Amino acid sequence: MKIAVVAANGRVGRLVVKEALDRGNDVTAFVRGENKTAASNFIKKDIMELTSDDLKSFDAVVDAFGAWEEDKLGGHVETSQHLCDILSGSDTRLLIVGGAGSLYVNKEHTAVVCEGSDFPAVFLPLAQAQGKELDELRKRNDVKWTFISPAGDFQADGEKTGKYILAGEELTLNSKGESIISYADYAVAMVDEIEKGDHIQQRISVVRE
Repeated sequence: MKIAVVAANGRVGRLVVKEALDRGNDVTAFVRGENKTAASNFIKKDIMELTSDDLKSFDAVVDAFGAWEEDKLGGHVETSQHLCDILSGSDTRLLIVGGAGSLYVNKEHTAVVCEGSDFPAVFLPLAQAQGKELDELRKRNDVKWTFISPAGDFQADGEKTGKYILAGEELTLNSKGESIISYADYAVAMVDEIEKGDHIQQRISVVRE
């Protein structure tokens, strides 16, 4: 498959690039500065400057944009909506690296993780920004998007096991009662979803077995 990873220099982006390359896919990294990924094919360009022509030849585009600074959090909505606009009406899939804060904690889907009293305040602005990003994606029926939420404990340096539980909109715990996944296993799940393409215009989630 021909895959584009946008904002590829981030830690998740780099792992998605590597995982996709290891499986023999044709991967192009889109970066703002020096290419720090394993991809030999890369294009230096900001997300907001990308055009339909830049992405029209790809089977799938991964939006790995991430921001922590409060003044940049709006970029989650801005970047994914820009990608939606330039992919609108095409067969190219758009896969978003999402967050766990917007996962539901009840079957009625009226309460989310980040509204809980024990949710760390430091992560709340990010969770709200990514929740808004998902809300805006749900309004798009002109794009083949998939929003992939990690488990609550998203571990940058966690080991790669290659095993995970594929879940839906609700916070899911593994057999140990944990909501945890490594960046590396998240990358495995992301590339699996790219290759299988089973969840068009849906949010899914992943947790370590």
